[in-house]
Amino acid sequence: MKKLTIGQMAQINVVSEQTLRYYDKIGLLKPVEVDKATGYRFYSIKQSARLDMIQYMQSLGMSLKDISDQLNNCDVKLTKHVLEKKMEQIDKQIESLKFQKIALQRAVDNYERYESSPPDGTIVLEYIEKRWIYSYTTDTNFYNFGIEVYEEQLRKLKEDMDSKGLRSTYFCNAGSTVSQENIISRNYVSDKLFVFVDIENVPEKLVTAVPPNTYLCIYCNRFEMEIPYANKLLDEAVLRNYIITGDYICEVIVDLPDFIENERGMFFKLQIPVKI
Repeated sequence: MKKLTIGQMAQINVVSEQTLRYYDKIGLLKPVEVDKATGYRFYSIKQSARLDMIQYMQSLGMSLKDISDQLNNCDVKLTKHVLEKKMEQIDKQIESLKFQKIALQRAVDNYERYESSPPDGTIVLEYIEKRWIYSYTTDTNFYNFGIEVYEEQLRKLKEDMDSKGLRSTYFCNAGSTVSQENIISRNYVSDKLFVFVDIENVPEKLVTAVPPNTYLCIYCNRFEMEIPYANKLLDEAVLRNYIITGDYICEVIVDLPDFIENERGMFFKLQIPVKI
């Protein structure tokens, strides 16, 4: 029998010597002989078949432990079962990647909205298409406090979303609402936090539709300026003789990677549905 050095075995099988040493260490592919004096490993060309099978099983996504179990037991049914489980795992990964891609596109869209938005304090009239939200009823009106209480309420929203199986990627596009009655009275009371969601990927029973409408909007880049800007928006509605037809919405267009004194950086779009 012609013996191959570890270098020769590695070369003809297009693997590294380090890989062969590791396979020897874990008992996956041991050399046919080890020189006691030098410690040199020697292989048989016939062992290439076992190495081919190892590489094939790896290409199917099997772990080295599973490969070792299959090669040691030579159980075809067990091998088939492992491969079927691997297929299920890949299906889940594909599903997860699909949602990850949707989330990435949503994030890119939001950053593009941010880049194309008018400057802070600008008032615009916009028609906004139908949207879908998942709402959470809070136990505190954060408008009576500050950003720390707002952050506490966001933690509860996030926990609630997790309990409902909603993906955390929606969390980056959150917001709050004030009822039509309260906003007309300039009574800033909010017991609703929400996230915008995709109706195709969230059970319909969990979501609420925000109907299409014309909105009077103002853009805002500081948390503490929301109420002054909302009042400015209401003043503008009165000036233009617009009728408020629904709830006030504060939408976080994008969370900015810009933390001042550990506070989250946000760019808001304050919205009031109106009839012209």
